[in-house]
This record gives sequence, structure tokens and C-alpha cells, in this order.
Amino acid sequence: MQQRRVGHSGLSVSRLGLGTMTWGNDVDAMQARSLLRTFVEAGGTLVDTAPAYAGGRAEAILGKLLQTDMTRDEMVIATKAGFGIRRGERVIDTSRGAMLDDLHDSLRRLHTDHVDLWQVHAWGEAPLEETLAAMDHAVASGMARYVGVSNFIGWQTARAATWQQAVPGRTPMVSAQVEYSLLARRAEIEIIPAIRALGMGLLPWSPIGRGVLTGQYRSGTPRGSRGASDQFAWFVEPYLAPRSASVVDAVMRAADGLGLTAAQVALLWVRDAPGVTAPLLGARTPAQLAPYLSLDDQTLPELIVSALDDVTGGPNQGRARD
Repeated sequence: MQQRRVGHSGLSVSRLGLGTMTWGNDVDAMQARSLLRTFVEAGGTLVDTAPAYAGGRAEAILGKLLQTDMTRDEMVIATKAGFGIRRGERVIDTSRGAMLDDLHDSLRRLHTDHVDLWQVHAWGEAPLEETLAAMDHAVASGMARYVGVSNFIGWQTARAATWQQAVPGRTPMVSAQVEYSLLARRAEIEIIPAIRALGMGLLPWSPIGRGVLTGQYRSGTPRGSRGASDQFAWFVEPYLAPRSASVVDAVMRAADGLGLTAAQVALLWVRDAPGVTAPLLGARTPAQLAPYLSLDDQTLPELIVSALDDVTGGPNQGRARD
């Protein structure tokens, strides 16, 4: 698999990443092992996780696999801090203490002395300088190699990155995670231009539109899908709307003409969009993952890209710059 640099940093990652949000819930340890092996055998290096995923179980599963199945130095492990579930409630706490507590717990679960990329999981109420000071400390102490942000909007991303650039010695922000797909193009308005201007890499999550762009929901919610899951039905439901159906139809027509699946077309559109470093794949089985890993030498024809742009909101202004 081809590699890409994360923004202007020295960090290189596979141009597809493996997401672990469903690990520990819908994906058990044996399934995770098969997923990771399939990903690594195809040349994948970037694996993204978080303490919030299944209450830390996703990190624990990954940590076990790093001990038994993988060579740690060949992997790029990304995790997050500042967001979790406490007593059934979603809690955002980006204070210095909470951030560093999350990191120490992540390192313990992952059975490693450092993560390659440590990210603020969400914008919080703590002073930004306090949050970023915790990230500086993590890098200075060797617990993290690079830092980034996740789920920040445009001005939040710019503020965090500019704060770090303002004084020599602070750790630069190298990446931003944000939802981005043919069903979620809002990031093109402010977030992606900010990321590119600041020399950061983009790690899109849910590039297949939370699974909806596979086409599997066209005639209902299939048993065994995320939409039928107690844990993730809320996640899929926003995209089960009439507008989404028309986008899915367009993607499926393009796929039929290209001899690809709808999911493959959706991924190629994101992977090769301006500013993108590595989309994060949330496949739950090797059979779901394999078709994405076979696309290394594939690109979408420009006419197809333009048609998909038009049907999902209009031209991508970033393409004119590339």
C-alpha cells in the first residue's frame, strides 16, 4: 500500500487507516485479529483507536495484538483523549489532568511506552492552552511522537494549530480527524481549507457515510448491520433520509459503470480528494475490508468525480488548487 506524509510533518502512514470504533462491541478479539492481519498484510500501518471506544476495550484488544501478532515499530498507533462515557453519560474533559490520565491509561491498555499520534478527541471547556500544554508534555516526555485534533471545526482547528506555531518549542499540530464523505461534505467549507493552510494532514472518518454508501440500507435496515445494532443505530440513523437515498443511487450507478462496488467508489472519492491523507475504515470483517485494500492502483475518472461532486453539493473548490 502506498504511504503518505501527514501534512508537513515527518510522519508517514499508509494511505488507508484502520478504525477500531466497533472493537469490543460488534467486533470481538478474534475478529479484530483477522482484521488487523488482513490490513497489515496489505501494507497498512495506521490504526486509530480511542479510550472512548467500548470503554477502553478497543485499545485493550489492540494492545494484546501488538504483543502477540504484530511488530510494534512497524505500526503507526493513533489514539485520543478528553472524551469518554461516565455513568452512561458522554463527558468531554480536556483539562491537563484528564488528558494525561487518559494517555497513561491508553499506554497501559496498548502495552506500549508511546503512541505515534495523540489527538484531542473533541473541543472541551478547559482552557485551550491547558489542553495543548498537556500535549506538549506528552511529546517532551516521549509518551507521544506527534499530536493532532479530532472533531474540531474550522476556527477551533486554526486556533489550536496557530497557538502551537506561535512560540518556538511547542509541538506542532500535524493532523485533524473529521467526518468526510459523499454524505458529509461540510468539512470543505472551513475545516479542510484551514487544515491545508496550516500544513496539517486530514484523516477522514466514516468515508463510506457510516456504512450507508454501501447501498445496504436501500430497502430497509438489514439484520447484522450497524443500523440494526443497539450500540450504533443512532450513528447510522441520520443518513437514512431521502436525500441520502439519491446520493446512494448515484454512487451505485457509477459503480455499475466502473465494475466496482458502491463502497469502493465512495472510498476512492474520499481517498483522492484534495488534502486527504488517509481515510479511516470501520470495516467489521476481513470480507468487508478486503475490497478497499484492493484499490491501491485504482482512481476514479475525472468525469465520475465531477458528477459525484455535482450530485452531492457542487464542485469541490479544493480541486482547482491541485
